[in-house]
Amino acid sequence: MTVVGLDLAGAQTRPTGFCKLTKMRAETALLYLDEEILLKVQESRPKVVAVDAPLSLPPGRKSIEERTSEHLREADRELLRRGIKFFPITLGPMRKLTERGMRLKATLEVQGYCIVEAYPGGAQDILGIPRKQRGLDKLKAGLEAQGILGLCDGLSDHELDAATCALVAKMYVEGKAVTYGDPMQGIVMPPGDKPRPKTDDCTAKHEKAE
Repeated sequence: MTVVGLDLAGAQTRPTGFCKLTKMRAETALLYLDEEILLKVQESRPKVVAVDAPLSLPPGRKSIEERTSEHLREADRELLRRGIKFFPITLGPMRKLTERGMRLKATLEVQGYCIVEAYPGGAQDILGIPRKQRGLDKLKAGLEAQGILGLCDGLSDHELDAATCALVAKMYVEGKAVTYGDPMQGIVMPPGDKPRPKTDDCTAKHEKAE
């Protein structure tokens, strides 16, 4: 079984992390252009591609640039309920990432691939793996503790986050993952829970993202 994880960048001038996970052996790379990403996915022939990028819009929006009072999707609200930190998709730089993610999803689905949205930082929280901000060595060790093989020393944070996405994709194929929000276009995450934060004032901050 082969799956692919993508830590997508918002612009083609910045590196996108790629991870092909076959059984539990990872092969990673840094890619830039949409064409490079599409070619790598085609070469990998994955059962599922898990992408770290918003792949859907808040309810009622026809485009990410449309101005409405809706800033959060149901999946985003579920992240808030669980105390998992994230950037709302209507926040400045996230708009380009959303546009690119939705464009690549549409292209890959036409080609017959199953595409799901993943969130590596949240997945790492659920699995008890340190996020990249706490050190790449710790993140790599946490992924290896989950059984991933073949992660070389010196990998970038983009590749390690892509490996996390690939791990979530594998769980999804095996029926072990859960989906936050809309079952058809929510965020796929590992099973489990994370304690809520002591304060609940983050919701208002996200609602004012635009």
